Amino acid sequence: MNVRRPHISGIALAAVTAVGIGTLSACSSDSSAAGNTEKFDVVASFYPMAFLAERIGGDHAHVTSLTEPGQEPHDLEISAQQRAQLEDSDAALYLKGLQPSVDEAIGQAGLDTKIDAATLTKLEDHGDVEHEHEGEEAHSEEAHSEEEGHALDPHVWLDPVKYAEIAKGVGAAFEKADPDHAADYKKNTDALVAKLNGLNTQFTDGLKNTKSKVFFTNHSAFGYLAERYGLTQEAISGVDPDSEPSPARMKELQQEAKADGVTTVFYETLVSDKTAKTLAEDAGLKTDVLDPLEGITDKSKGDDYFGVMEANLTALKTALGAK
Repeated sequence: MNVRRPHISGIALAAVTAVGIGTLSACSSDSSAAGNTEKFDVVASFYPMAFLAERIGGDHAHVTSLTEPGQEPHDLEISAQQRAQLEDSDAALYLKGLQPSVDEAIGQAGLDTKIDAATLTKLEDHGDVEHEHEGEEAHSEEAHSEEEGHALDPHVWLDPVKYAEIAKGVGAAFEKADPDHAADYKKNTDALVAKLNGLNTQFTDGLKNTKSKVFFTNHSAFGYLAERYGLTQEAISGVDPDSEPSPARMKELQQEAKADGVTTVFYETLVSDKTAKTLAEDAGLKTDVLDPLEGITDKSKGDDYFGVMEANLTALKTALGAK
């Protein structure tokens, strides 16, 4: 599909997005596969955005991802080839404030349709999120709270309700940019939102009655999920996932684990588990995976967003002592 088609000319869209690709078959970071196809060509910044684009675009969209499977999204630096890929596409779907290199490249790209997921739902300040990316230019000015100067938490896709809000915005943007297939985009969006609503019900029911409401992670990515389901997230350390927590922090967490009945320290698939295992060994706790769904790899406990989120729910229910 040619990005310069008359009926898209002049459209400037702002939209928001969040977690995962339904299938990886149509998602490629190879710029030779992107742009100028017979389909609606969408470049997504990373997995949660690409997942939405594929589910909503269906047979009419050709989706590529700027972030390779297994690559930490925050570390992405856009190449000249990827900049060319953006120019050849019909639309870009990204989450402004998460990947500075992507924000810059999309800002400079001559695209009519730029969908920013961070505008499709309300981002919130979860306090310590800024520290996990300390030393990085991880958040744009728009992603900061003017009142407190804290970085707003970008991990909205881990809350099915907020992810559904983003999905609706993406669907509306697709309908406007490619009106010939608007009915199908609407149908696909409604189906995706219904499934996300079902996932929300699973989490609500599954975490309603638990022995503990506190869980430990080595990455403070689960603020939205915790807030949605009445839980408390405690992140072990800040910027460097490979660093060990300070003795004072270690003691504090050990005491909290005893007071709140914490049984498990969660780690991720895309970063080292060293910090989590250090704490678990010293505090006599178990370890398990809680996946922030920034990418799907062969280590993921699921083939797509829904599979991994269901695995996350199972892990939380076990760790929190669901009744």
